[in-house]
Amino acid sequence: MGNAAETMAAKAGASMESGAEQITVLTLFLQADPVVKGVMLILAVASVWSWAIAVEKWMQFGDLEQNARRFEREFWSGRSLDELEDRSDKPRDALARVYAAASREWREARRTGTAGENAQLMLDRVDRLMQAQVSRELGRASRNMGVLATVAASAPFIGLFGTVWGIMNAFTNIAAQQQTNLAVVAPGIAEALFATALGLVAAIPAVIFYNKFNGDLERFGDRLETFSDEVAARLSRRLSERG
Repeated sequence: MGNAAETMAAKAGASMESGAEQITVLTLFLQADPVVKGVMLILAVASVWSWAIAVEKWMQFGDLEQNARRFEREFWSGRSLDELEDRSDKPRDALARVYAAASREWREARRTGTAGENAQLMLDRVDRLMQAQVSRELGRASRNMGVLATVAASAPFIGLFGTVWGIMNAFTNIAAQQQTNLAVVAPGIAEALFATALGLVAAIPAVIFYNKFNGDLERFGDRLETFSDEVAARLSRRLSERG
């Protein structure tokens, strides 16, 4: 009697282990309903895409920070505006391009001899040109940020849609088979919950990355604005010295 009970318990344990081995990430995807499978693919692509953008933005903001520090050191190293103009002929970084926008107007004003005639008008033009360049630099730095925001906002709802659809199918199968056995219910429920999990996997990093890079973008914008003010002040001082 005892041997028979042990044998039955062993078979039940083996059956449970076999069922547990069958429910894997791959099997959940392969056995999923076509709609749920499509939701999983969309979320997987969105997750990979957001990570690729995050790596690219991390490197981009690192380069922006490094190049900005280098050009600021050159700007405050005691070099004259003429020397910096030579440096800005082929600008390769954001601050250099902002300075080049001012330098071109300053150079044209000196060439035509109008730099000292109406200094305030010339400074206003320089300021507008630098602000336009700052806007272009911020637009360049914020490229693909919208993708992170879209993934962060939509991925949980896409996953929830897959979950609702999967649970509907699970209940439909229960009704069709007229069984409430865990072996019948578990795969469908697992597929549905897996869609929600994928939605969170895609959304959570996207939210973190977006907030991080949005903060970097704001600090970079403040840096560009401050630098443009410093350039305008230095040009104004140069005009006062010439006057």
